[in-house]
Amino acid sequence: MTSSGQPTPTRSEINWLLVALVTLSTTFADQVSKFWVLKHFQEGEVLPVIPGLFNMTLAFNPGAAFGLWSNLADGPRQVVLALTILLALTVVFVFLRQTAQRGWLPQSALAAIMGGAVGNVIDRLTYGRVVDFLDFYWSSYHWPAFNIADSAICVGVAVLILLPAPKRTITDSPNAAG
Repeated sequence: MTSSGQPTPTRSEINWLLVALVTLSTTFADQVSKFWVLKHFQEGEVLPVIPGLFNMTLAFNPGAAFGLWSNLADGPRQVVLALTILLALTVVFVFLRQTAQRGWLPQSALAAIMGGAVGNVIDRLTYGRVVDFLDFYWSSYHWPAFNIADSAICVGVAVLILLPAPKRTITDSPNAAG
């Protein structure tokens, strides 16, 4: 109990304040950067930032990651994208519950994924497609253009993959008597 008589939160609970702050700050940074790019660039315009490696350019992606499903007609593509987004957010919430006892880092990674997803959903609802502007390349080989939301999603997934697996005890075993 805290001095105010409230129960002390346990380590196994989701830190919703942390999740909200990371999600909102990721979404905010993504949307502000896209607003700036939309205000200062025409579609296809290129600004070399690091010649031979990195440009800023305004591009629009009607599909999912790396243009997946962009060849589908508008109606079916919107349905597939909506179902994909719903599935992704459901998975994030399930993982939040499963990783609660593992602390702030997996929760922050999941919140970054959620903030990135929300940022791209805002684009889809506002423009019917996602605003991309970061263009990395080497020689004539270009990585597909992306944005801060995409970066947050990739970094969040990488953190989750690289985190050590939780230590299991005998009582965690599905065969343990209990």
